[in-house]
Amino acid sequence: MPVTKKHEAAALIILTLRKILLILSFLICANAFSQILSSNVEKKTLALGEINHLTIKIDNLNEQQVTSAAKNELLPFHFEETKDSIGQTANTYERKIEFAVFEEGKFTIPELEFKVGDRILKTIPYEIDVINTAQKADQINDIMNNKQVKLEAKDYWELYKFYILAALAGIAVIIAIIMFIKWGRKSKSSPVVATNQTLKELDSLKRKKYIEGGNFRSFYVELIDISRTFITKQYRLPADVLLTDDLIDVMKKNNTISQDNEKIIEDVFLRGDLVKFAKTFPDQETMERDFANIRDFVKRSSKDLEFENLRKDV
Repeated sequence: MPVTKKHEAAALIILTLRKILLILSFLICANAFSQILSSNVEKKTLALGEINHLTIKIDNLNEQQVTSAAKNELLPFHFEETKDSIGQTANTYERKIEFAVFEEGKFTIPELEFKVGDRILKTIPYEIDVINTAQKADQINDIMNNKQVKLEAKDYWELYKFYILAALAGIAVIIAIIMFIKWGRKSKSSPVVATNQTLKELDSLKRKKYIEGGNFRSFYVELIDISRTFITKQYRLPADVLLTDDLIDVMKKNNTISQDNEKIIEDVFLRGDLVKFAKTFPDQETMERDFANIRDFVKRSSKDLEFENLRKDV
């Protein structure tokens, strides 16, 4: 009987060791085939215009492609990218970005998304403190005392003649612009002309094949710029200077653009902002649909203006 108990205990120990070995093998295999993303910023405190480096690395790719924002377009506004190099092998992806900041303050590099197969990997955010090292309380003393020099009219003319001539030229240009706007070709500002011009710009954007090439950031930047210019000309709304949220609010309060067209503008502009800051990666079908919707909105704009004119007449 004691021998049997010893055999059972030994069998139980062996079974337990097998389970532990199986679990460890599973964890090792899972870790070996999962992608590992790491990132590093060289400096957290910079002087104005000082060069800094951001490095992103992904291991264990297993020949999968990595998708992210295009070159020189990964970092948000305020971060001026001077170099952007991407290297990828069958198992490793590495991206090195050289950048500088030319404005004093605290700025954040947000989470940056990298798509590996069906997975989305994100970096950690970094806060960068930019200081102006030139602002010091140093006292500057003159080497020599100031000397008074008496100038005549001829001397003043020699000193300031270029400024005077430039001012006169500027005044002449302003007068010419005012005369052209007032008496020039007025038909250029008609709704039909603005519509046709915008449709030509959209056709030109289409020929660049950003959609087919997957260059979604350049596509949305140009599409929204064209749309903002069109809204400014066609509806007399300051779309070229307003942020997206402010423009949407102005459109709804102005009530000049139809609700269907407002919905198109809101959807495309908000998606464009997310793409610009690498918050989303639209597919080809989404880009085709947004392009078609903006084109239809441009074509239908004359109906908005006709309705507005009828409302004013009533």
